[in-house]
Amino acid sequence: MKRLIILACTLLVAAPLWAQENLFAPVAKVNDRVITRYEVNQRIAFFELLNAPGNGEELAMDRLIEERLQLEAAAANGVEVTPDQVVAGMEEFASRGSLSMEDFVKAIEARGVARETFQDFVRAGVAWRGVVRQRFGPRAQVSEAEIDRALAAASTNSAVGGVRVLISEIFLPANTPERKAAAERRAQEISQITTLPAFAAAARRFSAAPSRGRGGRQDWIPIGNLPPQVRAQVLTLSPGQVTDPIPVPNAIALFQLRDIEEIEGGSANAVAVEFARYFIPGGRTASTLAEAEKIKARIDTCDDLYGVAKGKPEDQLLRDTLPVEEIAGDVAIELAKLDDNEVSTALTTGDGQALVFLMLCGRTLAIAEDADRETVRQNLITQRLQSYASGYLSELRADAVITRQ
Repeated sequence: MKRLIILACTLLVAAPLWAQENLFAPVAKVNDRVITRYEVNQRIAFFELLNAPGNGEELAMDRLIEERLQLEAAAANGVEVTPDQVVAGMEEFASRGSLSMEDFVKAIEARGVARETFQDFVRAGVAWRGVVRQRFGPRAQVSEAEIDRALAAASTNSAVGGVRVLISEIFLPANTPERKAAAERRAQEISQITTLPAFAAAARRFSAAPSRGRGGRQDWIPIGNLPPQVRAQVLTLSPGQVTDPIPVPNAIALFQLRDIEEIEGGSANAVAVEFARYFIPGGRTASTLAEAEKIKARIDTCDDLYGVAKGKPEDQLLRDTLPVEEIAGDVAIELAKLDDNEVSTALTTGDGQALVFLMLCGRTLAIAEDADRETVRQNLITQRLQSYASGYLSELRADAVITRQ
C-alpha cells in the first residue's frame, strides 16, 4: 500500500511536466522543419493582441507554415539575417503602435507571449524581404515613362490626364493540387506570348472565365480600377506583352495589354470599394444564370438586394466596404470592370456550389494632386515586389511537403 501511495504521488507531481512537454510535440511539418503546439499557441495569443482578423488557430498555423517556407527560401538563396536586423525590425514594428521595443515586449509578455515569439515573427519577415529583393529587385525597377503613367492614373489634375487600358484575361483553373501544378506550368508558357492572336487562342482553349468565348477580351478599364497587384504589372507592359502569373483564389490569372490610352479629365486610383455578393445556390448553370438575370431586372442599386434576400439565410447576402488590397483577387478583378450598380455573374464560390451575383455599390477614390515622383517610384516598386513575392510564396507552398498531425 505504501508503494502505491508513493507511486500515486509521483504521478501527480509528474503530470504537469508531461503536459508541459506535450506543448513541444510536433503538430505540423513543412519539408524538414517542425511546428510545435507551443508555437501555435504563442502565435494565437500574439495575433489576438494585434487584433488580427480571422480564426486564430488557422491564422497562426498558416503564418507559421509560411514562415518555415520563407526561412527555407532564405537559406537556399544565401540570405542571412543579423541580430541587428532583427532588433531594427522589432523596433520598427513596435513604433507602429507608438511604443518602444522594450515597452512592446513588456506588454506582450504580460499577456503570456514570449519575447522569442516576437523575434521569430520579425526574423522571418526580415529574411523574406531579403529574398524578395535579391530575386526580384532588378525586375521591379520602373522607368520615368511608367512614373508618368502612374501619376496620370492617380490624379484628376495631372497635366497628362488619366489612363485607361484594353486588356485580355486568362484564368487557369487551380482548385486542386494537380490542376494547380498544371496551371503553373501552362501559365509560364502563356506569360511568354507576345501577340494578340496567340493570347486570344490560349484564352479560348484554356481559360475558365466566361470571357473565353471572346478570346479573353475586355472593354476599356480605367487603370485606377484595377487591383494594385494587376495595376503594377500592367503599367509596365507594351501592347502584346503579358503579365507574370498572378495567383487568385482557385486559379492563376494572366493579363495581356492590348492598348493604353490617355483620357481627358483624369482617373483616380480606387482606394476602397463597396460591393455586395448575393449567393445563388446551384453553381454556374443555365437555371442560376436565368435567376441572376431576373434579379438584375428587379434591382437598380445595391440597397435593392435586401429585398431579394428577404427571408433567406443571413449569409446569403454579404455587403462589404474594403480597401482594394484586401479584396480577394478574383473579386477585385471583376469589380474593376464594373461601374456603380453594375453586376457580374462570372464567379462562383470556392466550392463551386453557388453562383456569385456580384454588384458594385461604389468606389472611394484617391486624388494625388501633389504626388512626388520618388514616392510614386517607391510605391510602384513596392507594389511590384509584393506581386512577385505573393507568386513566389504560392510556388514554394505548392512544391512543399506539408503534413499536419
